[in-house]
Amino acid sequence: MAKTEQGNGLHLRGTAEKLTDNGKGSDPEANGNVVLGETEVDKYGFSGGAQQHSGENAEEVPIQVLREREAKWLEMLNSWDKWMAKKHKKVKERCQKGIPPSLRGRAWLFLTGGKVRREQNQGKFLELDNQPGDPKWVDIIERDLHRQFPFHEMFAARGGHGQQDLFRVLKAYTLHRPEEGYCQAQAPIAAVLLMHMPAEDAFWVLVQICEKYLPGYYSTGLEAIQLDGEILYALLRRVSPVAHRHLKKHKLEPILYMTEWFMCAFSRTLPWASVLRVWDMFLCEGVKILFRVGLVLLKCTLGSQEKLKACQGLYETMELLRAIQPQYIQESFLVHEVIELVVSEKDIEKEHNAQLRRWKESHGDLHCKSPPRMHGAKAIMAADPPSRQDLRQRPTIIVESPLAPKTDGVSADNGKQSRMTQEGKQRETILPPQETVYNPYLPSSDPSPLLEHMTVKVSKESLSSAEHDTYL
Repeated sequence: MAKTEQGNGLHLRGTAEKLTDNGKGSDPEANGNVVLGETEVDKYGFSGGAQQHSGENAEEVPIQVLREREAKWLEMLNSWDKWMAKKHKKVKERCQKGIPPSLRGRAWLFLTGGKVRREQNQGKFLELDNQPGDPKWVDIIERDLHRQFPFHEMFAARGGHGQQDLFRVLKAYTLHRPEEGYCQAQAPIAAVLLMHMPAEDAFWVLVQICEKYLPGYYSTGLEAIQLDGEILYALLRRVSPVAHRHLKKHKLEPILYMTEWFMCAFSRTLPWASVLRVWDMFLCEGVKILFRVGLVLLKCTLGSQEKLKACQGLYETMELLRAIQPQYIQESFLVHEVIELVVSEKDIEKEHNAQLRRWKESHGDLHCKSPPRMHGAKAIMAADPPSRQDLRQRPTIIVESPLAPKTDGVSADNGKQSRMTQEGKQRETILPPQETVYNPYLPSSDPSPLLEHMTVKVSKESLSSAEHDTYL
């Protein structure tokens, strides 16, 4: 993995430029376009079996169970502060089971504290979005756009809405943290977020990940990631002595195999079903999940003499870690192993302090003064308790189904007037003006005449942050 290249100003710090997001290192077409054509797109939006056959061996949740989970998550999100304060264990358990896909974007926004940051900084993203940005970072970001998940329908088209929003989010971050700038490993993180939420929300979740979950990871020098590599190596001694001895014997430094794992939060390493489950737990419980995933992969790949027979040198070991066997990264197996592995925040902080002392003895003080790491959603909320105003749900799109039963206009008006009399004028001050909005997500077979006048066109703008109902 290349460090910062001072000569040409590239801010690599972790992901080599030749890598692409299909995990195999092959570059997409030179112009950045991937023609989907007639290729089947799976339920995650990937075509041609990309992202390590993303739909294969994914856990199938019965539809009834999924609906029950959605109802439970809606209840939690509507009283988020109370659940986090009094029933955090239940929130954690539900994240471990997997957040319902329809609510994943909103759940991540709440878990990370991104919702609170957005509400406390109204208009900030728009302000950053309207600024031109540092030409140095703008140029590097533009060259990186087509490398992010090129086989995903959202990012396949050169200059498409996905790439446009990715550029907006990454550019805004360089303006938000000019002393840090841009790191290539931030691009896949932002791309994953954009698959689940509008650009403004993705920006604030990215900010939270960079500042709270993985502070210092994307700063010059790779100091934070090197420290975490040594922590991983030390924890491995306890989890799998066989794997630890093998890596020590061949002098395989942690930064050689775990940099992309941690800096990209495994988004470029695992099948997509596993990526989403890991992120659900990571954004709830913090960086210990990344450590657990890394330890599970090392233990499963190098944890016995039998497995090491065909792995006699450094090169063979690296090849094995670059292409981990499918059974070890399959969703249900990996999630089970991660949950069962006992590595706590206390273990990580204890080892962090030990490695920090060793670092100072050999390298002196850290050049990067990053804020303290926060271990998950509960710690983040405790550090910055939200107000009810910050967590209030404010949908602004009201969709009237054309299939809903018609009611007599007079009686409907009378009913509305009666409700207004009972509730007073308070509701008028809370809800935005209502207008009829045609639902673009109705089944194509719907014969409703309301859809006949819709003009379908490609939008250059992302969904606004307030339009939550469009991705629920």
